[in-house]
Amino acid sequence: MTTAPARTQPGTRPLGWLRHSLVLARRSLAKTTRSPGPIVNGVVTPALFLVLFLYLFGGSVAGSTTDYLRYLFPGILVMGAGLAGMISTGTTINLDRRNGVTDRFRSLPISRLAPLLGSVLADIVRYLLAVAILFAIGALLGFRVHGSLAAALAAAGLAILFGFCVSWVTVFIGVLVKDANAVVAFSFITFLPLQLGTSLAAPTSTLPGWLRAWAEVNPVTQVMDACRALLNGTTIGGTVTTTLIWCVILFVVFCPLAVRSYSRQQ
Repeated sequence: MTTAPARTQPGTRPLGWLRHSLVLARRSLAKTTRSPGPIVNGVVTPALFLVLFLYLFGGSVAGSTTDYLRYLFPGILVMGAGLAGMISTGTTINLDRRNGVTDRFRSLPISRLAPLLGSVLADIVRYLLAVAILFAIGALLGFRVHGSLAAALAAAGLAILFGFCVSWVTVFIGVLVKDANAVVAFSFITFLPLQLGTSLAAPTSTLPGWLRAWAEVNPVTQVMDACRALLNGTTIGGTVTTTLIWCVILFVVFCPLAVRSYSRQQ
C-alpha cells in the first residue's frame, strides 16, 4: 500500500515567510491609499524642516542658503527616508492588535514574522516616495548632487536601509505597548533626541560640549555624515562602515525581540 506524501503547510514552504510578508505589505499599502495620513506626514514633515531650516539658519551657519542647502539636504534626506515616518509603523501594528486583526493573522498558517515584516516593507515603499519627492523639492530649491549618480543612489539606499533597521525599534514598541497613544509618546520621546541631537542643522564642532558629545556618538549623525559625503563628493572616511555596523546591530537586536514579543502574545 502506497502512502501519500505529506502535504507541506503553507507556513513551512521555502521562503513562505517572504511571500506572506509581501502579501501583507500590499495590504498595508492598500490601507494607505484610503488613509494617506502617515505618508503625508512622512513627506510633509521633512519638506517643512528643509525649507524652514534653510531660510532660518542658512545665512548664519553657512553664509548663504546655497551653501547651506548642500549641507542641510543630506540630513533631511535621512529624516525623510525613515525617521519621520517610523512612528506610524509601530502605531499600525498596535492598532491591528487592538482591532483584532492580529488574532486573525495568528489563526492563519503563516510565519509570525510576516505581519511585522509586511508592515515594515510597506513603509519602505513610502520611504522611496518620500526620497523621490525630497530630491524634487531640493532640486527646485537649487540642490545639485556633486558626486556621481551611483553615489547619490548609495546615499538614498543607505538612508532607507537605516530607516528599515530603526523601524524595528518602533515595531518592538508597538508590540510591547498596549495603547496606540502610548506608542506615539514612547516613539516620540525616543526618536526626538536621535533626530535633533545630530549634525542635521550644524556641524558638531559648533555645538556645546555636552550636546557635541551626544551628537558624535549618535548613529543618526553617522548616517547623515555618510550621505553628506556621498552627495557632495567629499571624503567618506569611516562613516559608511559605521552606519552599516549600526544597521546590523539595530536589526539583530530589535527584530528578534519584536518577533518574540509578538509570538508570546497569544
